[in-house]
Amino acid sequence: MKQGKFISIEGSEGVGKTTQMAFMCDYLARQGHAVVRTREPGGTSLAERIRQLLLAHDATERMTMDTELLLMFAARAQHIDQVILPGLAQGYVVTDRFTDASYAYQGGGRGVAMSRIKILEDWVQQGLQPDLVILLDAPVSVGRARVGQRGAVDRIESEQAAFFERVRQTYLQRAAHWPDRYHVIDATQEIAAIQQHIVPLLEALCE
Repeated sequence: MKQGKFISIEGSEGVGKTTQMAFMCDYLARQGHAVVRTREPGGTSLAERIRQLLLAHDATERMTMDTELLLMFAARAQHIDQVILPGLAQGYVVTDRFTDASYAYQGGGRGVAMSRIKILEDWVQQGLQPDLVILLDAPVSVGRARVGQRGAVDRIESEQAAFFERVRQTYLQRAAHWPDRYHVIDATQEIAAIQQHIVPLLEALCE
């Protein structure tokens, strides 16, 4: 069914994904492409409700790492069926995070075995992978400072610095392993400078 191009933008907290997502979608639309902008976890009504469960603080019950992982993939299954595949049949889909985030957060951050994540990836995605992964990278201290300026933090944002360092390193390891699809951009640069790196990647994808 896949016909269009699938782009994910990845990175830990506070690296500026939302700003660059808007830029990318606007750029592709100006080139005449149909574009679906979405996010994970979320993207559909049901998946957004799962997102609320994942991010909410619960003073009475701790969410286990297996529960967190399974909820992520439950939301992803719905997202793929209802948003991503229909979007790819028409044009471009740009998502704020995809399965790399599960490897980084649940695998690297929580310590879930990568082999278990791979089982869920194969089951839920049936071979679906982004054509382009843009990884916005910044030191953990920079990202956490930016998040702190936004106000209240959610359940995952409130993790300790060591958690986010593991997340960051897992992202970088995956990018190094698949350099043809993954492109790392220094997110400490000015917004315009980051966009100058993104444009050639989009141009190459559009050819």
